[in-house]
Amino acid sequence: MCGRYVSTRRPQDLAQLFHVAEWPPEEVLAPNWNVAPTDDVWAVLERTPHTDDGAPAPRRELRPLRWGLVPSWAKEPKIGARMINARVETVHEKPAFRRAFVKRRCLLPADGFYEWQPGKDPATGKVRKQPYFIHPEDDQMMALAGLYEYWRDPAVTQDDDPAAWLTTCTIITTEATDAAGRVHPRMPLALTEDHYEAWLDPAHQDPDELRALLGQPAGGHLDARPVSMAVNNVRNNGPQLLDAISL
Repeated sequence: MCGRYVSTRRPQDLAQLFHVAEWPPEEVLAPNWNVAPTDDVWAVLERTPHTDDGAPAPRRELRPLRWGLVPSWAKEPKIGARMINARVETVHEKPAFRRAFVKRRCLLPADGFYEWQPGKDPATGKVRKQPYFIHPEDDQMMALAGLYEYWRDPAVTQDDDPAAWLTTCTIITTEATDAAGRVHPRMPLALTEDHYEAWLDPAHQDPDELRALLGQPAGGHLDARPVSMAVNNVRNNGPQLLDAISL
């Protein structure tokens, strides 16, 4: 699974990397070295604006979404805390994800992600989970395959009230490879740049073709290094969380 990750790039840099024409300047997310479920995160997605003249082309956007997908049919949003990941093997058929898989896909930029490995505390001998930071060896940005969904709050009466709608997302995971596989059996699935366009295109709705895009995670070698137990507390943040420690 992927329960924490790192996202520190500025929106200006993300807009350039993902060829986003514009992003709302009023939307600001601080760099985050300890992204946790229900946090707002940057997402790249494409939407087709509604116009009366012809067939407009999809527009690529950079916008913040809440991590933890809330299905449109959910009675309350707290279910999203359990929907932070979708397994690539079943994402096309699970009721919570199958509609979004066909119509609402996104990319979630990440510097890397954390996983935990059981071990013993060298001081006490007690079993503990040691966090590792896993990231591309060349420190390139990871574009994690994701889905997003809209949820309508029935307690808000006006559709045009910003509080009426909650937009959330989930990360697709796959079997872990390379260094990540030595720490945990699952990892987030990163896409290669040549698959961005097809993955984001809302008109691309063939489930088999979409699944083919997820056949192999993005190439490149991953590095895994043990980091401080401070990562375990979501209130801790800052670049020091990425510092390697000696075991």
